[in-house]
Amino acid sequence: MVAAVIALVSGAQSAEAIVGGSPARISDTPWVVAITTPDGQLVCGGSLVTPEKVVTAAHCVTDKGVFSSSQRSASAVRVVAGRSDLRERDGVEVLVRSVWRHPEYRDVAHGDDVAVLTLAHSLPYRTIAVGDTGTEGTVLGWGRTGELDQPSPVLRQVRLPILGDAECSRLDPDYRAGSMLCAGRGTRDACTGDSGGPLVVRGRLAGVVSYGRGCARPGEPGAYTRLSYYRSVLGV
Repeated sequence: MVAAVIALVSGAQSAEAIVGGSPARISDTPWVVAITTPDGQLVCGGSLVTPEKVVTAAHCVTDKGVFSSSQRSASAVRVVAGRSDLRERDGVEVLVRSVWRHPEYRDVAHGDDVAVLTLAHSLPYRTIAVGDTGTEGTVLGWGRTGELDQPSPVLRQVRLPILGDAECSRLDPDYRAGSMLCAGRGTRDACTGDSGGPLVVRGRLAGVVSYGRGCARPGEPGAYTRLSYYRSVLGV
C-alpha cells in the first residue's frame, strides 16, 4: 500500500488503485491531481474543481489511530498537478493553505466522505465541474492494479457500470442511497491509491472514490461519495 489512509469499519476499507484499466494521459484529464505527504509519498487522488480548490475524500485527510482519529493539518499534505508519472518532476507541486473535512464524517462506512483542500495559490490547469450520475463512468487514479499487486506510479483509468440504489443497497449493507453511488461488477474497479480520486460521468465529476471490500471482487462494487448531494456545502 502506498502511504494510504486505511479504515476498517464493518469490513469496509478505503479504496486506493485501478484494476483492469489502462494508462491515462494527464493532458486529457488535467484536473486529476495526486495528494502526497511533504516527502512525496502518495496519499490519495483528487480533482481540481476551481483553480484553488481540490475535492477529495474525508478519509484522505484523516489520521486514524487505534482509539481515535484526527484531521490532518494543511502542512501535512501537498498537491501534485500536471504529472501522470509520479516518478517524474514535471507539472506543479503546491502547498495547501487549508483543509475542510465534512463535519459529520466519522468513517468511510458511515458516509459524508468528502473534503476540500484550498491551495496556497491557483493552478494553471483546466478544472472539472461537479455533475450528477448516469449508467457508466470513468475512475482515475494511481496505486495497486490488483489486491496483491504493486502500485502503479502512472495515472490509470477504467470505465465502470454505475449500479442503481436498490442493487447497491442489496450488495452493500453500509450503502446510503442519495449520498453515495456504487459502481463495478468485478474484474474492473478502484483499489488501494485511488481513494479521493474522481468518478467522471459525461465529462463531469459525479463521485469521489470512498471504499470497497477488496478490489474487483464479484458482487462487491466500489462505493463513491455522490457529489451532487454535497454541492451546497462544497461551494462549487
